Amino acid sequence: MSSVSTGVMPTDVLVVGAGPAALAIAAELAEQGLAVAVLAASDWRDPWPNTYGIWGDEVDALGLGHLLEHRWSYTCSYFGSGGSDPADPANSPTRHGRDYGLFDKVLLQTHWLERCVAAGVQWLRGQAQELSHGSGRSQVATAAGEVLEARLVLDASGHKAVFVQRPDRGPVAGQAAYGVVGRFTAPPVQPGQFVLMDYRCDHLSLEERSEPPTFLYAMDLGEGRFFVEETSLALAPPVPYATLKQRLERRLAHRGVAIEQVEHEEFCLFPMNLPLPDLDQPVLAFGGAAAMVHPASGYLVGALLRRAPVLAAAVAARLRAEPAADSLQLAQAGWQALWPLELRRKHALYQFGLEKLMRFSEPQLRAHFASFFALPEAQWTGFLANTASVPELAAAMLRLFATAPWSVRWGLMGMRGRELALGLRMLDP
Repeated sequence: MSSVSTGVMPTDVLVVGAGPAALAIAAELAEQGLAVAVLAASDWRDPWPNTYGIWGDEVDALGLGHLLEHRWSYTCSYFGSGGSDPADPANSPTRHGRDYGLFDKVLLQTHWLERCVAAGVQWLRGQAQELSHGSGRSQVATAAGEVLEARLVLDASGHKAVFVQRPDRGPVAGQAAYGVVGRFTAPPVQPGQFVLMDYRCDHLSLEERSEPPTFLYAMDLGEGRFFVEETSLALAPPVPYATLKQRLERRLAHRGVAIEQVEHEEFCLFPMNLPLPDLDQPVLAFGGAAAMVHPASGYLVGALLRRAPVLAAAVAARLRAEPAADSLQLAQAGWQALWPLELRRKHALYQFGLEKLMRFSEPQLRAHFASFFALPEAQWTGFLANTASVPELAAAMLRLFATAPWSVRWGLMGMRGRELALGLRMLDP
């Protein structure tokens, strides 16, 4: 791996960040033959703190199944209210019939790092602080006073982006989760089981059930180890970590389970309804900085893997066609590839749906998800992966409305927040 460089460094693309989004796009850009540098505030080899999941068929289609640490065929959710009798229908699982995988974070990071190194990516250390543009190029000043120059700056520093500008459209809702990897006094899930959502709430009082709902995301990691995580849907403000931790411990205790050994604690908070960036700015973005987190599901890694080649090819094509293209022209080529009209419309549609779910009560959410996963598999998988077209998404939503109970229908019809504005944005995103 090349050594850290300092001072002025002319290059084609300067990528800011060192997480999954930064490494994914840096690798693709460099493999297009562009001169790429990555600027990171910390060591780009530092381990990533969070876990990353993906559906099995998605990772298989990308040819990256070997990067999974775990893979489950027994995938399910619980949308009943729960109860003391395990045979009660309120404890019955909804089987998804679809594999789910958990990336080996080290392997995933190494995969991208090796591609970056092989393609000649240069590694820089520093805290990006100021951005300016002149003479067709962009300049980044670091906190240490260094100035780095590039044809194009690409911000992949996460949802708290350093340079990306976006409109203010009100409070940003965050999905929060508190999780534990470790050993337990009894299995918190069945052997070989992956639980996407466990909404059973019989461990809560009636008053607590009127508070923002949370669910369990859990999996058997093998050899007596499990990952359990109490999660909320997006809310503004988000559910506090202390509340999530308390709910997780109570949920486990209600089923006769206690945490015996903690190997790792996970604190996760990310925005679900970030507005799209200003698509006319002379800086490009990727990943969370580009609002690529799925507003309805929270998924990101699959989108990074699918869309990084498209974005890199568009930037490289513009440079080859117009060697004198300036930062604004290159950024616009990238934005057009990353957020074409159809994807902007889908983003607005997903945000519209999220706005509805944020206002659902606990019984409404359980009924909604039970109806959602009862849709034909192609419809709910296309929705979650953001691979369905706008007409296909509309058909899925209409079918959901037709088959859901009236409690869900009334919730979908109510206009109590920003739904109208978001609905109009689908027409003119």
